Amino acid sequence: MAATKEAETDTFHSQLLPNGSPTTNGKARAGAAATKDEGGGTAREKGNGRGSAGTGAEAAGFAMDTKGHPTSGTFMKLKTYLLALRPWSLSASLVPTLLGSALAYRSQWAAEFSLATFFLTAFTVVTVHCAGNVVNTYFDFIKGIDKQKADDRTLVDHILTKDEVVSLGAILYMAGCGGFVLLAVISPAKMEHLALIYFGGLSSSFLYTGGIGFKYIALGDLVILVLFGPISVLFAFMSQTGHVDWTTMGYAIPLALNTEAILHSNNTRDADNDRRAGIVTLAILIGRTASHVLYAMLLFAPYSLFFIFGLKYSLWFLLPLVTLPQAFQIEKRFRNDQTMHLVPRQTAKLNFYFGILYIVACCCATQLPTFGPRRH
Repeated sequence: MAATKEAETDTFHSQLLPNGSPTTNGKARAGAAATKDEGGGTAREKGNGRGSAGTGAEAAGFAMDTKGHPTSGTFMKLKTYLLALRPWSLSASLVPTLLGSALAYRSQWAAEFSLATFFLTAFTVVTVHCAGNVVNTYFDFIKGIDKQKADDRTLVDHILTKDEVVSLGAILYMAGCGGFVLLAVISPAKMEHLALIYFGGLSSSFLYTGGIGFKYIALGDLVILVLFGPISVLFAFMSQTGHVDWTTMGYAIPLALNTEAILHSNNTRDADNDRRAGIVTLAILIGRTASHVLYAMLLFAPYSLFFIFGLKYSLWFLLPLVTLPQAFQIEKRFRNDQTMHLVPRQTAKLNFYFGILYIVACCCATQLPTFGPRRH
């Protein structure tokens, strides 16, 4: 009995994950691995050619999944890089790009619409957004803002090294520039017009926390409001049509307000940590109560616009209102200190859903809202 129990214990520990947690069925397999070979692997592992000393699969650079099968270290690393991009936030740039493309499809220049241009535009915009997220991660850590209670754990928990984060940001910016070059070749828009908007957006994504650090001097909200709304919509529209139509920026207002709600909820949640780190955000300047009021305005103002559009132009614009109950639930969580940490990601999720419904409405409506004289 003692020998069997000892063998079970050894086998159980040999199936630990790299983080020290056992696989879910590691203990159940212990009885089948009572006899070990000289190299440290179980008899069954040796028969499969997988016997190894010490920690077995871990020593070979593999992690063990919940079924006891080795998972490639390269795959896990790629997953780590992907999570460092904050994929939950990418709706803030993707949805305005989709909206700008939808407006181009509905415009008088619809004949010039190209799927290749669409995918290159989306790739370019999202890549720069990802690079900006990585830059944000790096400088927040360097400046001591991201600590043990930070939402972004990439550098705090040493999931990636600082050099890896810098390299990832550089690769993403290079990929974005590559996408822009291809876009400039196939787009009917003038290169100087595309370059002005693209490199303006790229610079803003870096300067948000790098260099000037707009985020740290209470200007981050303004940058996000402009960049992830009017500018993204105009860039996508111009890439497709080759024309600059400033009125298209008006369609971005609902998306811009909701995107700002994502940032403001994040800054309100982190206000105490940011204050101790010596930086200034809008949430710190106006205080907690005013921040609650501002968040509610940013969250619900788009629905007021949709209601007006629905009554004046087309009932299709009432479609995004189906997400209104979810918005009320999120606003309630924002007022609760215990659930407030969930709000930024939930607001981003809401942004994606009502943004997609807004785009569907723009595609299906017989009449679109007008924001001024159009250029012909």
